[in-house]
Amino acid sequence: MTQQEKKQAEAIIRQPIILQDGGNHFESLEPKAGKKARLKVLSELYPDSELFRHWGEGLSESEQTEAQSLFMKFGYNVYLSDQLPLNRSFKDGRNPRCLEKMYPHQLPTVSVILTIMNEAMSVIQRAINSIIHRTPAHLLKELILVDDFSSNDELKENLGNQIQLYNFKYPKLLKLIRHTKRKGLTQARISGCKAAKADVVIVLDSHVEVNVGWVEPILARIQEDRTVVVSPMFGKIHFDTLEVEHYPLASIGFDWALWCLYDSVPESWFKLKDDTAPLKSPSIMGIFAADRQFLEEIGSLDKGMQVYGGENVELGLRVWQCGGKIEILPCSRIVHLERAFKPYAWNLGQFMRRNALRVAEVWLDNYKSMVYYYWNLPVENHGIDYGDVSSRKELRKKLNCRSFDWYLKNVYPSLKPIRNIVGYGTMKNTVDEMICLDQGPVSGKIPVMHICHGYETQAVFYFETGELYLGLLYDDRFSKNRCLVDPGQGSEPEIVTCSNVTRKGVHTHWDFKQGAAIINKDTKRCLEIQQDDTRSYTLILQECTGQVWNIQHIVQDWKNSQYRG
Repeated sequence: MTQQEKKQAEAIIRQPIILQDGGNHFESLEPKAGKKARLKVLSELYPDSELFRHWGEGLSESEQTEAQSLFMKFGYNVYLSDQLPLNRSFKDGRNPRCLEKMYPHQLPTVSVILTIMNEAMSVIQRAINSIIHRTPAHLLKELILVDDFSSNDELKENLGNQIQLYNFKYPKLLKLIRHTKRKGLTQARISGCKAAKADVVIVLDSHVEVNVGWVEPILARIQEDRTVVVSPMFGKIHFDTLEVEHYPLASIGFDWALWCLYDSVPESWFKLKDDTAPLKSPSIMGIFAADRQFLEEIGSLDKGMQVYGGENVELGLRVWQCGGKIEILPCSRIVHLERAFKPYAWNLGQFMRRNALRVAEVWLDNYKSMVYYYWNLPVENHGIDYGDVSSRKELRKKLNCRSFDWYLKNVYPSLKPIRNIVGYGTMKNTVDEMICLDQGPVSGKIPVMHICHGYETQAVFYFETGELYLGLLYDDRFSKNRCLVDPGQGSEPEIVTCSNVTRKGVHTHWDFKQGAAIINKDTKRCLEIQQDDTRSYTLILQECTGQVWNIQHIVQDWKNSQYRG
């Protein structure tokens, strides 16, 4: 990897992956230089539409209307997609050294699975065509499409007919499975895996296009080691221009919410001095390839997952803890169509949370409390039904799987548990329990009191060592955690990045017990609230007047120590 590629990689490392309806849709990463500034609006009818920021010059009013209507329905530029060749070419994203590699002619056969839910027909067709034309015919045993009860009339009426047309030219190659009710992405992938007959299964979304030479590295690596679950490298198809952008190499990790992240490439990989070498990865996206029989042996995908989210992290943990490994293959590339927004009404957050708890209960052992902290839930009596996990625990026992502590030490040492949290959640003052401590604007440094809503700006974490974090809790790798401090002068408390609290005169440690005052350990000033001229409450540091605070959740050990005190 060149120095320039390393710099590009650093630009996307640790970016969260935003999971959207119907598949893994990546968050739009920072645009290329020059694109960040707002360009001339290219639509007279829809000057505020994201669709026309970089595309659409010369369209008539009727064309603008049609394009905007399709954009609002799908979240990407279907108008343009319908005009592009169904077997278009794009720049090869592989490292030149990949082109020098030779693979055996005899490799395992492959079943490619595409999951569909309300995609545009031309997007599906482009995925099909890219797979057929860029996969050696003697290796591609079948292409299985799983439609998760799409409501799109075009798919209802024409998808079966289109598959018949493909099968005239490629007999029995394409198969269609239709769900008779909406089951969600995980169940769609399970349906495809159950139907597969080839040696290897590759699970893809239906809004992808594959690079030249994409499948040979996958099949060759699995032929070498059937216990390896592999992932291609990803690139992005821009939602508006449908241009392809290739990403540099990154591994796939996650945070304690079990939310996927691009992670850094370790030095051990660079020391190999081989840009084609597989990269060990803590986890995978939903897109992956595996030996079909090995996948069945370790329990396939967890059928207890609902709708969307978590199944990829669960599979990654299970593979590593139960004797396999996860790798990213630099010489295998696909590109993935982003969405500008979610066009569907599902609240995916509730399913992400529910599925994350399911994963935690089966695989995280004594570290499961970290997931509850991140989702701001009590570890017990949280009221969320994550389903029966007894069969998954039995599977873990049967496979003689390793502990999560082993996983952290040997696979993902950079994922650090945050120790000594004794209280977390929203924090209220008894003067007015309708309002909560809030970090205020992320760019600001003054905390506020705001009507309680419980979202991430009102998440508070109190540590046994006395720090008070406000806002979303980050792994220490991010250096983004924000601490409440007494600046030592003036009457206003401040929020500073916790890694930058060495500034002289800043006091970061607080004495607090449930139902008591919050007192700075150094200045002895209390954090209290007072009404301003508008009768709104503001935070103030002053001599203690007896105001008391309560935090939403307290850790059992801290609770017991308070009772003993």
